[in-house]
Amino acid sequence: MPQKVFDELSEEKKERIIDASINEFAEYGYEAASTNRIVKECGISKGSLFKYFENKEELYFYLIDTVSFQMAAETSVDVEKLPKDLFERVVQYSVTEISWYASNPVKGKFLIGVAAEGSSDIGKIIIERYGGKSTDMYEELLKGVDLSELHHSRKEITDILRWVLQGFNSSFLQEADKNYDDIKKLQKDYIKQLKKHLDVLRNGL
Repeated sequence: MPQKVFDELSEEKKERIIDASINEFAEYGYEAASTNRIVKECGISKGSLFKYFENKEELYFYLIDTVSFQMAAETSVDVEKLPKDLFERVVQYSVTEISWYASNPVKGKFLIGVAAEGSSDIGKIIIERYGGKSTDMYEELLKGVDLSELHHSRKEITDILRWVLQGFNSSFLQEADKNYDDIKKLQKDYIKQLKKHLDVLRNGL
């Protein structure tokens, strides 16, 4: 399998290829991403790239796996130690998540782009492969939380959390891309805005 050849490369060369590929997909999305630009950026031949990955799609999903694993490892929290109140818990988790996006803006932009593929051909494959994992993460966040006073099903609450947090992450990255020098202030502003939105959800419109 081509990826086995890639795994045998030096760490420096692998990192160079991964970084160039993430930059390309983050900037252009899947459809418009160019393997020609990737190989030019990382200084290898196109033939070499396709010795490591059979096609652009295989490279794309390798990157999704790699970046998602890194994010999960670096934002992992013990849900048992989080506040029992749903809204306080979401804020505390979001601080961790937004901090990761702030520290990894290109990788964050890449993941937001993956989520935004929606109903495109590649988006349908993404949903087939990862849809359940995304839901699992938000369901994990609800562990030990008393939802009895809320007027929605567990699935509906999970969906709402996903939409709110993904929307905030996407908006945060767009602003960070334009104003990265002031990232700390931007983080504080977005957490403040998230708290306001969650208060609306808590108290009803």
